Amino acid sequence: MKKIYAIIVTYNALHKRWIDRCLNSLQESTIEIEPIIIDNGSTDGTREYIPLHYPNAIWLPQNENLGFGKANNIGMRYAIDHHATHVLLLNQDAAISNDAIELMLKESDGESLISPLHLNGDGSGFDHNFQKYSLPQKEIAKDVLIKNSLSNIYITGEICAACWFMPVSIINRIGGFNPAFPQYGEDNNYYHRLAYHGIKTILVPKAKMFHDRQCQGDIKTFNNKRLRRTLAVIAYNINLNAKACSKEMFGQIMSCYRKDFLHGRYLPGRCSFEIIKLLLNMSSIRDSRKKEKTLTNNWL
Repeated sequence: MKKIYAIIVTYNALHKRWIDRCLNSLQESTIEIEPIIIDNGSTDGTREYIPLHYPNAIWLPQNENLGFGKANNIGMRYAIDHHATHVLLLNQDAAISNDAIELMLKESDGESLISPLHLNGDGSGFDHNFQKYSLPQKEIAKDVLIKNSLSNIYITGEICAACWFMPVSIINRIGGFNPAFPQYGEDNNYYHRLAYHGIKTILVPKAKMFHDRQCQGDIKTFNNKRLRRTLAVIAYNINLNAKACSKEMFGQIMSCYRKDFLHGRYLPGRCSFEIIKLLLNMSSIRDSRKKEKTLTNNWL
């Protein structure tokens, strides 16, 4: 018998009534799924709203913002302790089609990470980042234009963790998210670990999710942190040896310099500070790489 939990990390989730759309989509699922909600210290009324309007959801409020990875790890630990067979990681600003779980479960081999098709908020097109980085466009285009139909599954590469469906066996093998990535980069790191341990990522195109993502905030501050995150993702990548890591990191810095530094997209001095912070952390990075090469439920 399948026991499926949806793990949802919330932070000020009342924006655009995200949480209502998210949780209502789970209630409409053709396969029963129980939500675990980990709140990261919301200040907009989310902490009062969810227990009142969704009393059957498992409610695990935190007193501070733990970040996406650590909060999801709490949900994973709860799911394992309560005999889950599968978990769905779902963003607060995302929703699934009513048959998404059924379709993904049908194609699951019990060993691979499964993803639905990531659409934008209203379903009128692909989610921007999914289309840019994850969509196996050549295979899908060939199937549609030549075969006039989609395959049931596509073996693909890295996919955003806004909606991941996976058997608990994966978590038991490689663990949860690395806490070195509090916000962004944690799914990149997780994918590298999947690849290292031979775990496939499968796209089920008939299953759909809707991601109402919104970009906001100070872009220069984001860029400073983005470069450090990019370098950190490379440094923690257990598929790369020291030489390959150094080569990729140097290439990223040079690319950033040509495309961004010269156009004033970074705060003066701040970017260098972020790089120095990363270099001073090399000892813990080496420890992390060693740990993640071992099959166990790391970080949980």
